[in-house]
Amino acid sequence: MDSPFPFPLLLLLFLCLSPIPSFSIDNFHQAFPIVEPDPGHTKLRLSREGLEAIERITNPIAAVAVIGPYRSGKSFLLNQLLSLSCYEGFGVGHMRDTKTKGIWVWGTPIDLDINGVRTSVFYLDTEGFESVGKSNVYDDRIFALATVLSSVLIYNLPETIREADISRLSFAVELAEEFYGRVKGQDVAFEPAKLLWLIQRDFLQGKSVQEMVNEALRRVPNADGNKNIDVVNQIRDSLAVMGDNSTAFSLPQPHLQRTKLCDMKDVELDQLYIKRREQLKELVASIISPKIVQGKTLTGKEFVSFLKQILEALNKGEIPSTGSLVEVFNKNILEKCLKLYSEKMATIVLPLTEESLQGTHDRTKDEVMQVFDQQHFGRHHAKKSVMQLDEELQQVYKNVVLQNELQSSKLCEGLYTRCEDKMDQLQVLKLPSLAKFNAGFLLCNQSFEHECVGPSKPNYEQRMMKMLGKSRSLFIKEYNHRLFNWLVAFSLVMVVIGRFFIKFILIEIGAWALFIFLETYTRMFWSAEALYYNPVWHFIVATWETVVYSPVLDLDRWAIPLGALLSLFILYWRCYGKRKYGSQWLLPLYRSNKNGSNRPRTD
Repeated sequence: MDSPFPFPLLLLLFLCLSPIPSFSIDNFHQAFPIVEPDPGHTKLRLSREGLEAIERITNPIAAVAVIGPYRSGKSFLLNQLLSLSCYEGFGVGHMRDTKTKGIWVWGTPIDLDINGVRTSVFYLDTEGFESVGKSNVYDDRIFALATVLSSVLIYNLPETIREADISRLSFAVELAEEFYGRVKGQDVAFEPAKLLWLIQRDFLQGKSVQEMVNEALRRVPNADGNKNIDVVNQIRDSLAVMGDNSTAFSLPQPHLQRTKLCDMKDVELDQLYIKRREQLKELVASIISPKIVQGKTLTGKEFVSFLKQILEALNKGEIPSTGSLVEVFNKNILEKCLKLYSEKMATIVLPLTEESLQGTHDRTKDEVMQVFDQQHFGRHHAKKSVMQLDEELQQVYKNVVLQNELQSSKLCEGLYTRCEDKMDQLQVLKLPSLAKFNAGFLLCNQSFEHECVGPSKPNYEQRMMKMLGKSRSLFIKEYNHRLFNWLVAFSLVMVVIGRFFIKFILIEIGAWALFIFLETYTRMFWSAEALYYNPVWHFIVATWETVVYSPVLDLDRWAIPLGALLSLFILYWRCYGKRKYGSQWLLPLYRSNKNGSNRPRTD
């Protein structure tokens, strides 16, 4: 019998009613990647599978991470700590290229009771550094990320500790501390992992592994101040953040045939290795503690959130590589800050007062230091860069101070010379005027006081006061003599004008009286110097000053033009004015008698 429903419809109905497959992980007893490299092998990205394995944990989390060079047996060591074979645990590679890419986590944590707190311990396998086809920056990001995430950081090293191993660890700690600060705030203390130096070698030649580590980390004496030794010691100083959280442990080789280790059982391995392996498990269990961030333990979701924040900061931030010192990386930022400071200081108009220049320097320096703090790398290594930046800024500021002194000296010297020339001009006025001299003196003093600025001002103020004082004394001394001579000449001129041009006898009499007073009477009764203290002389000086100089009319400037105009007017009058206007314009005492020729002359 035919079905009432066509086959395609039945198939569609079956698919709709079938359960939708879930992409959730069913078997967590395996290794998962949590961080993978991008295609360029320079930055890192998250892997959803590994994050899901961690997020499901509600207990406080602790992580044990193993770091070290590629092909140093990190994956095999983790499998041994987890009591897993190579075929069920982390993948072990025997080829020259690295097997582990990025950071992997074992999906099933080990639950431990740590100080009464049930803690889930994850084991992290990291990609080995110094392998081909990768940049140093990528290795450093892996190293730093493992340092930030782990509670116990196992630094797996074959045979011995090299200087490069110390430098790389120092840099990883620096990276971890820097980006932890960028995520959580620069004021938040970095909680470092417990560091376990794991040296895989068969014998130590009379030294314990702890002695070997202590000797490798000991500061090198540098009485001669060798820069290379300073760098070596600075690397060791940066590990101070690890404090006393450092432990050393030696582990002999499990077997001479390393490529066949995965196929061997414990009975086939070196028994000393088996013993030390079990001791290593106990050591890790004894020193591990829950991961703490800002004083708080992390659950699975909180751990993943923290991982995302750190990874974003690591990928976003421009970081140096361990192939170059942090100071080399900071050098470019230092040069940018110096350029910024120089550009800002170059915009100010010199000269300035010392207080204003210091204030501008302080504000600009604070701004530059903020830029440096935002962009520089490292808390410990950068101290030297900060000191160097401060020294460089001070040197640039010294140059600005010298330039300010030079500009101040030029400005004040120009003002001083201008005032000196002005005083010299006032000394030789055609018509001596004390009021005009005082006005010029005050103008010079005020302009100098307002326009002369900078560090040279006090010195030039003293010179200015001396110069003005001498000029004033000299002017006053010459002023009375010149005025006396001017008045004598003026009286004689007025005698001539009153007698022959204006023909006004009162002017002639007054001029004669002034001349007699100045020349005859003063010589008979006073000396010339005594005259200057006489009230009559003071009256004459006051009248002279009123006539010669006022803010409206400066007779010294207009004396020659006015004298020329007056001379032309008198000449014109003598030649044409009498004929044109008749005698009505003449003064009475000199009026002619045209109607009576026999009338006697009055003059």
